[in-house]
Amino acid sequence: MNLFPNTMVAYPAMPAHPSRPWFASYGPGVPHSIEDRISGTINDLFERSVRTYANNRLIESFGVGLTYAKAGEIATSIAAWLQGQGLGAGDRVAIMMPNVAAYIPIVFGVLKAGCSVVNVNPLYTTSELSHQLKDSGAKTIFVLAQFEHTVKAAKVNVPLDRVVRVHLGDLLGLKGVLVNYIGGKKTPVKSDGRIEGAVEFANVVGTGSRQTFKPVQVKPEDIAFLQYTGGTTGVSKGAALRHSNLLANIAQCSAWFEPKMGTPGQPDVMITALPLYHIFALTACCLYITSRGSCSLLITNPRDIPGFVKTLQTRRFSMISGVNTLYNALCDAPGIEKVNWAQMQVSLAGGMATQQAVAEKWKKLTGKPIIEGYGLSETSPGVCFNRADNAEFTGTVGLPWPSTDVSIRDSANVEQTPGTIGELCVKGPQVMAGYWNRPDETAKVMTPDGYFKTGDLALMLPNGEIKIVDRLKEMVIVSGFNVYPNEVEDALVRHPKVREAAVIGLPDPHSGECVCAFVVRRDDSLTADELRAFCKETLTNYKVPKSFTFRAELPKSNVGKVLRRVLKDEVLASGAKLG
Repeated sequence: MNLFPNTMVAYPAMPAHPSRPWFASYGPGVPHSIEDRISGTINDLFERSVRTYANNRLIESFGVGLTYAKAGEIATSIAAWLQGQGLGAGDRVAIMMPNVAAYIPIVFGVLKAGCSVVNVNPLYTTSELSHQLKDSGAKTIFVLAQFEHTVKAAKVNVPLDRVVRVHLGDLLGLKGVLVNYIGGKKTPVKSDGRIEGAVEFANVVGTGSRQTFKPVQVKPEDIAFLQYTGGTTGVSKGAALRHSNLLANIAQCSAWFEPKMGTPGQPDVMITALPLYHIFALTACCLYITSRGSCSLLITNPRDIPGFVKTLQTRRFSMISGVNTLYNALCDAPGIEKVNWAQMQVSLAGGMATQQAVAEKWKKLTGKPIIEGYGLSETSPGVCFNRADNAEFTGTVGLPWPSTDVSIRDSANVEQTPGTIGELCVKGPQVMAGYWNRPDETAKVMTPDGYFKTGDLALMLPNGEIKIVDRLKEMVIVSGFNVYPNEVEDALVRHPKVREAAVIGLPDPHSGECVCAFVVRRDDSLTADELRAFCKETLTNYKVPKSFTFRAELPKSNVGKVLRRVLKDEVLASGAKLG
């Protein structure tokens, strides 16, 4: 289903040009363009890998592996079941789960049925989930049983035709029974949170296996994923990513890393600790890995650092992806010195800025540098990456990828010379079709000549490397996840004792940044604990402010706009510790 017929055209191959100095900095064997590597759809990619790498492991979870052939069978069963439910081209299907074995087959099953995947953070509150379901129009959702109560609460106001209940140990055989028992002990399913009429995932697979799947014509321009992100207004928007967008980014990823990783088909293992509902993990740890015939080793709960370290101690691996906070936690974890890093080829980082101190600790621990990149949900996500053969951490986000053009521009849309700060703008085949059902918002982020405005301030070094300087938009990045101040402020001012509120991000040694709220009270009896509890009713935990500071007034412009930047500068200059 193509709702964006005229928003994107084929991006031409780019010859070497003085205005693109990054080409001269490319590593050996990396092409300038990847158009000749893009064909078909994600479904074609998956089917090709199932045939070519049938006996390789695609997934490993809780020590149990699932081959490409088996994953292909399960995906077909899921697609057949969806067809039997009347779903097909253009229908949206939500997936609300952490990294469990069922996730990847469900993704490919949904796509095989001709539907679009709507990735949902399982930690969302009822109001956050309700907005995403309403906005996307998804009437079917696959949800892990531990989060079913949130779906039940949202279902009161959102029409849902089908709920599929997934369990931690699904697809893991006898080991899965044990996983479900232990998982149920650690995180019990709420007895009053079960949805009457919900279908067990095992029944979906069983029923679908007895049905005949009817091949669906899926086109490269069809929407594969609605990847939700925030906007400057705090309203969550769905970045509509076509099959062609994701395939382009996979081709770019392959062109960039294969000179380092070698020929596809090797039994490489990617440590997948970042959640697959996040665009970085979706592309790097699911789609790219699948294209290589490699294995994604799923870490269901990366916050369990002792358990994570134990997994690393007992499994050889060639790739790992993470964010600054995760690498920092691993470096400090007891037992990490017993991990064998000999086979690890690359450590990928994205989602938030990697701190120099963390990169140095990681290099000392593993002998390998962190290779940092940059991207957004709207760009599938990769835009820039450091060379895979770098020996040291650079502190930049690297070079624009093949077939990607970047431009640093001022507020008048005038391109800046290297070394001058401006807004980073991107053009390439990985750029989204647009925001789902929001042409006005799409228009705001596109330049007249077709560049996507990232909202990030950056500069280009003489060799073409990109350095992110600051965020033009005032979002806060907490452990790789975006928090939008307007959304948090909106939640705060709903409290009857709050007159005004302003939210900023401040440096935090554990999460990169933390959310800090400044509040003008209506009632002096209001406490920080009261506000924190109020926020937890409507905001996911990482969005809840870490600190609350009460003030008589907030800094404002002459038209009454709260000046967050002035507030932040005041706090940083004073050196005050917020609590």
